[in-house]
Amino acid sequence: MKYLLRWSIAVIAITAIGLPLFAAGQPESALPEPTRGPVVVASKIDTEGALLGNMIVQLLRAHGFEVVDNTEFGTTDVIRRAITSGEIDIYPEYTGNGAFFFDHADDSVWKEPQAAYDTVARLDLEANDIVWLTRAPANNTWAIAVRNDIAEPNNLVTLEDLANYIRDGGEFKIAASEEFVSRDDVLPAFERTYDFTVAEDQMLTFSTGNTATTIQAAARRTDGVNAAMAYGTDGPVAALGLRVMEDSLGVMPVYEPAPIVRREVVEQYPEIDAILEPVFNSLTMETLQALNAMIAVEGQAAAQVAENWLVENGFLTR
Repeated sequence: MKYLLRWSIAVIAITAIGLPLFAAGQPESALPEPTRGPVVVASKIDTEGALLGNMIVQLLRAHGFEVVDNTEFGTTDVIRRAITSGEIDIYPEYTGNGAFFFDHADDSVWKEPQAAYDTVARLDLEANDIVWLTRAPANNTWAIAVRNDIAEPNNLVTLEDLANYIRDGGEFKIAASEEFVSRDDVLPAFERTYDFTVAEDQMLTFSTGNTATTIQAAARRTDGVNAAMAYGTDGPVAALGLRVMEDSLGVMPVYEPAPIVRREVVEQYPEIDAILEPVFNSLTMETLQALNAMIAVEGQAAAQVAENWLVENGFLTR
């Protein structure tokens, strides 16, 4: 186990043995009668947030929890306030956001996966009584993707290449979230490190962090956009004709997703740990890219994509 709280192995084993698995898509009568909860599950307003949030909802319901589904709840700031105030109980967060939450953006610890996880888990437990459960081995870090018809003729591969292109007056307009352009550790950090400036009229800004929206805007050249805020696990980037610029100087932290839960809840229901651990252990970069593409490119519902994958991989049964 990779948590700061070392729950009793015996307790987890006892509670995990024999827990029935049911598909979340079955009629309500086919699910076990809720005996625990309610647990309020939330997620951020983006493709992967909806995917991971729905996995948590379906797994907990299948194991006899009464669940309040608040997936696609809000932006990082909104959902963070909700869990620290006790309005929600559990949601998927990213390790690298610890640099933002605790104002440690200049600390190199966020560039190494295990160190980043250990640090944010310790800080969040001490400051907020929030427990970080198992993280997925997939780095969903911030990125900038550029249309191939701009990237290829101008040999844009890295952010250094992009910075030179912008400084030389190259055509550039990015679709991004308000969080991406305003947080000091995201676009401003790219600008400082690579020595370029994106003017206000070179941005098309959205209120949410859904990269399906920003990537589609670039793919369609909405309002002259030819670049997009993206994440490392975004599936639609290549499919829609964009190229992710390599962060060659390592500006961005590691952003691995993990369920985070209020300490009071996980102490009352330590089996949540055992239920979610094998699922998040299985979510590789390639897996999340494929699942995110089903939602963002193919238009499938996040709940259905989550259920199908959980069933196909033996975490739920129909």
